[in-house]
Amino acid sequence: MTSSTSKMTAMMPRQTMRGHTGWVNDVVHLPGGQRIITCSLDGSLRLWDLESGTQTGNEWWDEKRVDAVCSMALSPNGKIIATGSGSSDFKLTLWDVETRKIISKWAGHSNVVCALCWSADGDRVVSGSWDGTARVWDVKKGKTVLAIETGYVWVWAVIYSPDSSKFATGGDKDNAVKIWDAKTGKRLTTLKHDVMVCSLAWTSDGKKLISGSYELIRIFDTATWKQIAFLEGHAHLIHAISLSPNNRLLASASFDSTACLWNLDTNLQVGPPLQHEGFLASVCLSRDGQVLVTACEHNAYAWDVHNILKFEAGFEDLLTIGANIRTPRSSLDNKSFLAADATQCPGQFGSVDELSPAFFAGMEADVDVRNQYFNCLALIQTSALSPQ
Repeated sequence: MTSSTSKMTAMMPRQTMRGHTGWVNDVVHLPGGQRIITCSLDGSLRLWDLESGTQTGNEWWDEKRVDAVCSMALSPNGKIIATGSGSSDFKLTLWDVETRKIISKWAGHSNVVCALCWSADGDRVVSGSWDGTARVWDVKKGKTVLAIETGYVWVWAVIYSPDSSKFATGGDKDNAVKIWDAKTGKRLTTLKHDVMVCSLAWTSDGKKLISGSYELIRIFDTATWKQIAFLEGHAHLIHAISLSPNNRLLASASFDSTACLWNLDTNLQVGPPLQHEGFLASVCLSRDGQVLVTACEHNAYAWDVHNILKFEAGFEDLLTIGANIRTPRSSLDNKSFLAADATQCPGQFGSVDELSPAFFAGMEADVDVRNQYFNCLALIQTSALSPQ
């Protein structure tokens, strides 16, 4: 659904960040709102100035300089970046944001680590992998405290609740969101979908859980776990979603080559779709909701949200963070539990034909979704495996 006041005018990004030589998988805003970090299949992390669109300093590399970086999450205090590997060792790596040095590495997964999220207190990290498991890590000890066989073939998304008492996972095969007790690992409930779930977001008041899958964004009441709304407008997989701190604006990124903004007061799309040249891997709203950053192929793009919404009635209210809005510190510092996406990297998985048939259940055959998806994987795999 789209707002009747939307002007379908083509928008241009405020800045384009170029430099990566592989697919850009994820992006996070740093505290202060002037810088972002991107991670890529080229194995590097890069720091960017949003005002100029230029890279700040050199790339951050693992000492082996071979690993594709497939996922990323910033700690609640903004000082540490956790990244997930997509090739060779499938480890989690912690980086010091200021020194750009590796703090530690954690081994445990046996396949691509494609989703990460910090607990609100910064003591735990939950990771999701294409080995079908979700792991909860003790940050101080660098050890797994929970290893959960989720029932998915691939875990695509993970997210903590704002109070960190539970977390949600999304994946394929079961085509569901699953809610887990963060201390015991017990599954609390399952929210069935028609197709796989690629992305998750949890409102900062804890009252709503939002999922992105094929064409639809679904909103669930966490008191009853019943679906209370859905947002439609995308024409392919919704690979990433991100919430504004006031919980009123949602950004989505899709394999249909567009990013969209949604008014969660009305559950309508606001502003025109933001057109890109290829599949979108990530999307992230800034802490003040004024800047939207998207990742598409080798580039990241910064968009002025005010400009996107300028034709919408009452758009200023969507961007206002009032004194009565209780926004946890970690949601202001980063997207640790307000946005989670399933960044992709086939790496060393072998044939894409091994993808479970359930992935495509419910999709219209006439749009040839299977070939579109395989073409996307082939593009990413070529980028990951090509010599740098």
